[in-house]
Amino acid sequence: MPVRSLRQEEAVERAALLSVTSYDIAVDLTALPDGPELRAVSTIRFTASAGASSFVDCCAEVESATLNGAALPAAEDGRILLPDLAEDNELVVATVQADTTHGRGVHRAVDPADGRVYLWTTFEPDEARYAWACFDQPDLKAPHAFTVTAPADWTVVSNSGDPEVVEVDGARRWTFAPTPALSTYNPVVVAGPFVEVRREVDGFELGLYARQTLADALRRDADQLFTLTSQGLQFFGERFGMPFPQRSYDQVFLPEFGGAMENYGCVTWTDDIIRRHEPTTAEWQTFANVLLHEMAHMWFGNIVTMRWWDDLWLNEAFAEFACMWAAERATAYGDTAANNLVGDKLRAYLADQGPSSHPIRQRVPSVADAESIFDSITYPKGAAVLKQLMHFVGEDTFSAGMSSYFAEHAWGNTTLDDLVGSLEQASGRDLQPWRRAWLETAGVDRLGIERTEDGLVLTARGAHGAPHPQVVGVAAYRWAGEVLEEAGAVRVEVDGERTPVDGLPEADLYLVNHDDTTFATTRPDPAGREVLVQHPSALPTTLARAVAMATVWDMLCNGEASAAEAVGALTDVLRVETVETVAEPCLELALSAAQRWAPEHERPRLEAQVAEAARDLLAADVVRQSALRVLARTAGADELGGVLEAAGDDVDLEWYVLARRAELGDVDDDAVAALQERDPDPDSWIRALCVRTSAPSAEAKEEAWTAMVERTVPVQATSAVATAFWRPGQDEVLAPFAARYVEALPTLHEGGMIPGLQLSARLFPLHGVDEAFVAHAREVAAEQAAPVVVGSMTERSEEVLRMVRARAL
Repeated sequence: MPVRSLRQEEAVERAALLSVTSYDIAVDLTALPDGPELRAVSTIRFTASAGASSFVDCCAEVESATLNGAALPAAEDGRILLPDLAEDNELVVATVQADTTHGRGVHRAVDPADGRVYLWTTFEPDEARYAWACFDQPDLKAPHAFTVTAPADWTVVSNSGDPEVVEVDGARRWTFAPTPALSTYNPVVVAGPFVEVRREVDGFELGLYARQTLADALRRDADQLFTLTSQGLQFFGERFGMPFPQRSYDQVFLPEFGGAMENYGCVTWTDDIIRRHEPTTAEWQTFANVLLHEMAHMWFGNIVTMRWWDDLWLNEAFAEFACMWAAERATAYGDTAANNLVGDKLRAYLADQGPSSHPIRQRVPSVADAESIFDSITYPKGAAVLKQLMHFVGEDTFSAGMSSYFAEHAWGNTTLDDLVGSLEQASGRDLQPWRRAWLETAGVDRLGIERTEDGLVLTARGAHGAPHPQVVGVAAYRWAGEVLEEAGAVRVEVDGERTPVDGLPEADLYLVNHDDTTFATTRPDPAGREVLVQHPSALPTTLARAVAMATVWDMLCNGEASAAEAVGALTDVLRVETVETVAEPCLELALSAAQRWAPEHERPRLEAQVAEAARDLLAADVVRQSALRVLARTAGADELGGVLEAAGDDVDLEWYVLARRAELGDVDDDAVAALQERDPDPDSWIRALCVRTSAPSAEAKEEAWTAMVERTVPVQATSAVATAFWRPGQDEVLAPFAARYVEALPTLHEGGMIPGLQLSARLFPLHGVDEAFVAHAREVAAEQAAPVVVGSMTERSEEVLRMVRARAL
């Protein structure tokens, strides 16, 4: 059934016309063990202007619909018309959703290991309408009360904890207390024969849930997850002047789920994040960041919600900033800023220099357009800008302003004006220039340092005019033998294109943004370039080295440094870096530079250089697991036995070795089958597919491509399969799939926002393409693809375009 995307003017008109009092939603899951159907009866009570007309959103099949007892006509375009409204209204709509395999909003997942069935919902931005009738826009908030009938051996989890459970006709009925006022994308229902781990910590009742075949891994990680959850709840409750309002806080790890979702009191995750092996320190860092990001949404997004999607950044950028703030202040991951700098922030810098750049806050005409801005500008750039704002006004002032904001607007909707107003009042500063420059202007500044006769000058070049108002750190370093020592540091408030820098002595290197307090790319002077490219390991701190690596990587992206220079700088840093949450992503960057950015004739030499760095890390017992993986991904056929010997009885590493053998042309089907049988991972079939996909054969590539495009590979596994698919040195066999990608563009959004984001980015060709192909793909996308695909593909294609140019150097 065709559906319409809600436009902003329609949302404004509907919000002025009516106010929702409550949702009572009865959900029947009893058909799901053997079939696809979820049934629901949505009872909506709302007030309205008497005699007016409106509509309710509903994309499920409607079995019956009544308004104040009178039957309503069938839905059209995903909407049921509501004529002749009374002041007080009751709308009752019975629906069935049978498209629970590839449809939106509701998903029925089958664990391939044991055949057990699990059901989950996920609704951002406007997919609640695919499950039941609702007024699906963020500013029509209301309490939601769920009654869920499920198979007798299932557990049901929703936003409210402590449900009442009774036996009914061979099933069980779960009745949940009404939630506080929530937007329609915040409620959730998840159900299945979960394994459950619970613990009371600091007055909160914390729960963890996963499918049965991941019980051991969940229990292995439970202590750390409970610790991180408790630390986050305490930190945010204190910083925002408002403890989380309910005792229950659950986290559910789900099969075939993409990403994570911040449902109030019941966060849902892809269970791919529960590592099948012992997690590395860097993997725990990722776990902590996602956990704290979704938790921050409890306040910024759920308790206080944007009025419309043009302030999506208020949700996502704030949560991304807050997760790093909390990780640094409240957990063991004090080097989160450095970790982010050699990861997500690099992607934001690149995105903001290409055609995917856009203002952090921009007009969003419809919800379909909102899907296209779940990107590196909204997330990591937005987070960096908020970090800059906190430094601009001061951390204590920032916390005070946020506390006032939550106290004033709890359970309501806000706009950017409300947030800025609270911070202006707390700081006593006019933040309008900051707002216009950072939120309403696209592009990234380029900061540099000049040595003049009159002293040091900080240069600042804006992407489209004047540079942003910002406070930036500059540090001076002098050689002391083979290391650099900090000889002084100052903070400079940027005032135009040239700002004098006072208070620093003569030095061998001036490192701009050394404390990573702003969002700007930087360039050293000629003497500094020599240090950053040749001797970055001499810098004394992890954060300073990360700033150096971010600079070198941006130079690579802009054709100002070669892949060989980038690999050299990264492997030099790895000689001294012992912080695993930074060393691991730096090792991955070095491998990426060697395999994706380097000219073909240089790739073997640079891969060998990365492999040598991995051996050194292994000898130093730093990022051991990651080092072994890199050795497996770069080894020659005669070296793979040595990798396995070093790994011991490690199933994860065995998969990497088999994949490398396949990439080199030796697919051992018997070994793949035997390892799949031995691996306790319920998704080991995906690892087996990745091995076959790595081979330079047309048949292997066809199998993987079909599985990804036809969605038999779960969305959370697309990245792993696509990585195995697009291997360097296989241009001839990969060449036909460039055209296949362009053909698929109009369909990649089917199934919702997450598949659209993942498939459009991960399937984009990495090898065997040129600049003309990138231009053609963008043209086709602009004409034929959904906004979510256009946005994601444009960002990814810009990265590939820079790779193509770097290979030609």
